[in-house]
Amino acid sequence: MNTQPPLWKASVPCKKIDAPDIVAALELAPPSPQAVLIQEDPFKDNGMVEALYDVMPDGDLLSRIVGKAVHVQLLPDADWIKLSQEGLPPVRAGRFFVYGAHDAGKVPHGVIPMKIEAGQAFGTGHHETTALCLSVLSALAKLRRYDNVLDIGCGTGLLAIGAAKLWREPVTASDIDPIAIEVTRENAVANGVGPLVQSVVADGPMHPILRTLAPYDLILANILAGPLTRLAPSISHIVAKGGTLVLSGLLHWQEILVLSYYRPHGLKLVDTRRDGSWSALVLERA
Repeated sequence: MNTQPPLWKASVPCKKIDAPDIVAALELAPPSPQAVLIQEDPFKDNGMVEALYDVMPDGDLLSRIVGKAVHVQLLPDADWIKLSQEGLPPVRAGRFFVYGAHDAGKVPHGVIPMKIEAGQAFGTGHHETTALCLSVLSALAKLRRYDNVLDIGCGTGLLAIGAAKLWREPVTASDIDPIAIEVTRENAVANGVGPLVQSVVADGPMHPILRTLAPYDLILANILAGPLTRLAPSISHIVAKGGTLVLSGLLHWQEILVLSYYRPHGLKLVDTRRDGSWSALVLERA
């Protein structure tokens, strides 16, 4: 029996050049989509942005936010998130190669492979923010080791698994969504780092388990700008002296805003990476 909840799809016809901005607008507008995808015609300038929701979105509101007509429809009963992501190509980000079962024979030599199946949690490596964080991890690994890592808002556990593969040290993965934690545990085992990744259902850094394991010499927070600003005091509190904090899930124009919440807590910006409309900030505590 199929137990998947009903899903709604919002579709926006657009030019290819406008697609990234539309994706960003849909991801930030309420309600939060389960997935956002771009469909493109390789021979034309046209494309289609599609967002999947577990509640019916307000098409008129989305149209005003996006600035284009948004069509909303109820999808037939099926696991559309999984189906929509199964055909996605593998991702190369830094030293990492992220792939699904259908790409198992395409893993090149000299990479750190991570098998992540499409499913009910965010983070297959295809979104710019996830790829940015993977590239940051690769760059950090060239500079030093990290012995105590925390991934806040872990989704599929992709970043936590990447850190565990890089340094072979304990990594804590937290998410407010129990499904994400279940998926993270499964993915950690499938990637051979099950014993290294501790997954915790937590609504923030002040969860008792996360506080007990603090301070962390590396924290990864690939969440939206709103939660990043709201959680700034509690996240900053658990960064170790000399530790590194990676913030992502924010747009270019949100960089200064987010930084303004962390600088008063003794964290300084050391690197900024951008991909499309998205940014990742690397901060350090002196």
